[in-house]
Amino acid sequence: MLSESRTEYGNIAIGDEVIATLAGAAVMECYGIVGMASRRLTDGFVELLGRDNWSRGVEVKMDGNKVYITLHIIVSYGVRISEVAKNAMEKVKYAVERVTGLTVARVDVHVQGVQLSQARPGGQKR
Repeated sequence: MLSESRTEYGNIAIGDEVIATLAGAAVMECYGIVGMASRRLTDGFVELLGRDNWSRGVEVKMDGNKVYITLHIIVSYGVRISEVAKNAMEKVKYAVERVTGLTVARVDVHVQGVQLSQARPGGQKR
């Protein structure tokens, strides 16, 4: 669905994919988030998406000029999930509203998994 607005110079249409990409980029800047997860869970496996697929971990629904966003994320082990989710909600809302001028009515966060840090040679953790 497109968000359309009319100005004195013409029409502006913003697609769901644009909003999803903005939200995905904003959420990946948040501390404690390892990556985006695929929206579709198959047999209980969570797919960690690469940089080119961040928008696949974001669902966007529009109702007039209001935007409803659902994020599917994977967090790092040891972080406080509630704080990471709250930070992600605030960052996505701010980024999408600032860039598009639309009102973000709601941002939901689904934590699809936790990624443990991997040990390096010599017993150090990264």
